[in-house]
Amino acid sequence: MKTAVVLLSGGLDSMVCAGLAREAGFSVTALTIDYGQRHRVELDAARTIAARLADRHIVLPMDLRAFGGSALTSDVDVPKEGVGEGIPVTYVPARNTIFLSLALGLAEASGARDIYIGVNALDYSGYPDCRPEFVAEFERLANVATKAGVEGGRFTIHSPLQEMTKADIAREAERLGLDAALSHSCYDPLPDGRACGRCDACRLRAKGFADAGIKDPTAYA
Repeated sequence: MKTAVVLLSGGLDSMVCAGLAREAGFSVTALTIDYGQRHRVELDAARTIAARLADRHIVLPMDLRAFGGSALTSDVDVPKEGVGEGIPVTYVPARNTIFLSLALGLAEASGARDIYIGVNALDYSGYPDCRPEFVAEFERLANVATKAGVEGGRFTIHSPLQEMTKADIAREAERLGLDAALSHSCYDPLPDGRACGRCDACRLRAKGFADAGIKDPTAYA
């Protein structure tokens, strides 16, 4: 059985990616990055999801709070008034580039040639590293920057949710038989772990389930 490295944040999108990788016949190595995110509860969600969907799970510490520059890694307030103009302060500088680089290193070291990432270009907050052109360019980089790529072991970056709406993703989770209640999306959860219900991630998640006509299992404040 071939192995795929799946970037597993603990959110709904990455959970669906893990489910799709298994459906495609891959053994799943889940990679979760503990980057100092303020929404620490997603790490617990990732562990719970990985226990069900992954054959191997690595939680890798990499504290991006040393860089700052984001409401997710500093004391900047998480916006609660809906998606505004421009790239929001919840954007973490170069996060997906960093994460994919780590996933690429793990894939090459373990002999995997497939990497899954749950980026989305439709219902998202405007992050530049969620666009199809970013994924395509990183795949090109992966195949010129590695020993495996140079020697013909081509890497493929899978972004199966790229053109899906959040409603599509909610439906896909249901089709795959995944328990969406295990996932966590909120950027600014309460101390008891409940989702705030007002940040961009909560708004997009709630709208996705509503548009799909599926009951939202999230515990909102």
